[in-house]
Amino acid sequence: MLCACSSGEQFKFEEPPQSPDSLATRDFSASGLSSRTTGEWEPKFDEAQVEQAESTLKEALSLNYEEARALLGRLEYQRGNFDAALQVFQGIDIKGLTLRMIKAIAERTKQRKPCSKADIVVSNVMSLHSVSLLLEAILLKARSLEELGECIEAAKECRIILDTVESALPNGIPEGIGEDCKLKEMFHKALELLPRLWIKAGFLDEAVVAYRRALVKPWSLEPQRLAAVQKDLATTLLYGGVEVSLSSQLQVWGETTPTNSVEEAIHLLVILMSKVAIGEIDWDSEIMDHLTFALSVTGMFELLADHVEQILPGIYSRAERWYFLALCFSAAGHNEVALNLLRKACGSSEANHKPHFPSFLLGAKLCSLDPRHAHEGINFSRKVIELAKHQNEHFLSQGHTFLGICYGAAARISVLDSERSIFERESLDSLNCAAVNGNDDLEAIFSLGLENAIQRNLNAAYNNIMMFSDMTVGSSRGWQLLALIVSAQHRFKDAETVVDFALDEAGGMDQLDLLRLKAILQIAQQQPRQAIETYRILLALIQAKKELWLQDNNIDREQACRQELALTEKKLEMEAWQDLATIYTDIGSLIDAKTCVDKAQLIEFFSPRSWHITGLMLEAQSLYREAFISFSISLSVEPDYVPSIISTAELLTKLGMQSLPIARSFLMNALRLEPTNHDAWFNLGLVSKMEGSLQQAAEFFQAAYELKLSAPVQKFK
Repeated sequence: MLCACSSGEQFKFEEPPQSPDSLATRDFSASGLSSRTTGEWEPKFDEAQVEQAESTLKEALSLNYEEARALLGRLEYQRGNFDAALQVFQGIDIKGLTLRMIKAIAERTKQRKPCSKADIVVSNVMSLHSVSLLLEAILLKARSLEELGECIEAAKECRIILDTVESALPNGIPEGIGEDCKLKEMFHKALELLPRLWIKAGFLDEAVVAYRRALVKPWSLEPQRLAAVQKDLATTLLYGGVEVSLSSQLQVWGETTPTNSVEEAIHLLVILMSKVAIGEIDWDSEIMDHLTFALSVTGMFELLADHVEQILPGIYSRAERWYFLALCFSAAGHNEVALNLLRKACGSSEANHKPHFPSFLLGAKLCSLDPRHAHEGINFSRKVIELAKHQNEHFLSQGHTFLGICYGAAARISVLDSERSIFERESLDSLNCAAVNGNDDLEAIFSLGLENAIQRNLNAAYNNIMMFSDMTVGSSRGWQLLALIVSAQHRFKDAETVVDFALDEAGGMDQLDLLRLKAILQIAQQQPRQAIETYRILLALIQAKKELWLQDNNIDREQACRQELALTEKKLEMEAWQDLATIYTDIGSLIDAKTCVDKAQLIEFFSPRSWHITGLMLEAQSLYREAFISFSISLSVEPDYVPSIISTAELLTKLGMQSLPIARSFLMNALRLEPTNHDAWFNLGLVSKMEGSLQQAAEFFQAAYELKLSAPVQKFK
């Protein structure tokens, strides 16, 4: 009888286990001592053989004791007695057996040719079955600790399995291991469990290291399980909020080595998507969701569109695929491409299918951003409202908002006055409906205030924007519009106070836009010196941002966002120089004005406003021919640039009666583009007066006067 006692427990075996995998039977067979050998033992033994047999027997008894504990611990774990299982597992001397397990794994997994059983049994080396049993005991001990809330200790136990196998197999698991034992399965379970334990314990950096450890060597994981590990690592890197630098041995890709967690996550997710594309693993919508998030936060929308196009047919319907691609291209700034895709999703080819509501909604939004698509946007918006009444009532407010914006844009590009009036009325009706029924929809209220301001309903616009400002905190566009509305009421000092208040809360680009607005308000108050100082501060801030970005230009993650901001700041810097040139032209300092125009043209040579200001400077010097050429260049760059159209008409009126019809034609074109431009109405009155139509001239002058009384210092839109 063999006894094994620990912690008051006793395990009795009436006779040694007779299984072929029994340690006693296995280890005896190595030296010719197997009881299953036919015939009698050899009659002669030397002392060395006797000592070896004795040590082998003692060793077998010891290992049987450990096996018994492993089996009993498994039984307790399966019953849910985690405390009892833990006590049993703690009686196993894993530390003392680790070296023997490493040796056994290394010896018994060597590549060899098929041979007899006697040839593959090595003296004094454990079997893979025994190693598997002990590894399972360690794994179950880790899980017992996890169940008892000891995740850190559980992770340490789990790491023992990985250290043991990796020490024996430093180059990964060879093929053919695992058919006759559980070693590979236990190891794979430990690979998957360890990072989860570290996450549960709150050590995300250790979890990342554990995930990488599972991926850096060929551990013979099945494709689906390997993909699961890669996905889990990607999600931990994306959402964990930790940066764990790659070790030197993992930095083998040169310049393409990921420099941060998000880049590494993107690499992993792209690999997974390529596996999906070739059919190595099954489609997993979560992979696409995570890749969409990762590429969106890094601004790589066109790359995201490429991956959407690579998705096999059948995953998404045609309308969903076109909608997804439209989202990608619109986010990348390619609204025309996005609209073309949405036309397909909403077109006749999908007439037999259920209308794809998100496509109509996105189409309405994109059309509301571009006056050229105003009429198409009206159709999109009407369809949104029609569909929302039946299935998506919470989108009704947005549908009316987009419809109102599109009607307003259609009014401003309309040629007929009667049509313009109808569109303006429809615009206000739709926006009012959106504001009333939208449960304090901020976008609807702001759009209503903007439309009222454009139509010069200043009191209504003021009330709308005050309501918007009360409902938001730190909205720069709300403060800017409020300042413009107040300036249209000729309360320039109050408008400047609003801007100063907004500057205290604003930051980044908003602060720069507000500084420019403040300078324009100072010009309106006949304060050129203060305005010049404000522009100096504005240009200094832009220059400081440029230098900061140049010092920090090695961060690629924000490259797309930086490029967009750089273009915006570039445009703002050019406008600041142009404003300064206008100030110096007005005060007669033409040399300074020329310097400022040159600065603006260094940023963008073919800017219609720069050429327009150049024409004004030449006109101030009575160089009318040269001024006319400058205005012509401005209009060749942008044919609908209203200030150059009006200035050209003014020059034509100076040439005499024969040029008045041409001047009138220019001015009528300017009013078609901007019906509320008081300069155009005033010059049209001058032309009518020169032609002798005094009554008509008086009406034009009256219109110019009234429009000037409600004109903001800057366009509302």
